[in-house]
Amino acid sequence: MTWSEAEYLDYLHAERRAYAWVMRHYGGLAPAEATEAALECYPYEPEDHAYRGLVFHDTSWHWAMLTIHGDRYTVEHPELVHPPSAYEALE
Repeated sequence: MTWSEAEYLDYLHAERRAYAWVMRHYGGLAPAEATEAALECYPYEPEDHAYRGLVFHDTSWHWAMLTIHGDRYTVEHPELVHPPSAYEALE
């Protein structure tokens, strides 16, 4: 996907914010820990990075659930397959 630097940064910050929200509400992390986890999951990638933004191919909800519950979260926690309306409202 091709996007401007501003578009990339907007998307990056939105995904970080959503990931941190999930880590606070479902992962039990304190706000500072959740922010740090989001920065680790969504590092800034330079414009010339070959696969810049590849992490965006799935939602921050999915990445957070994988971190919290593991690869089988969709089987072991089917109630978490779809994010709640509070998560959707973050956009």
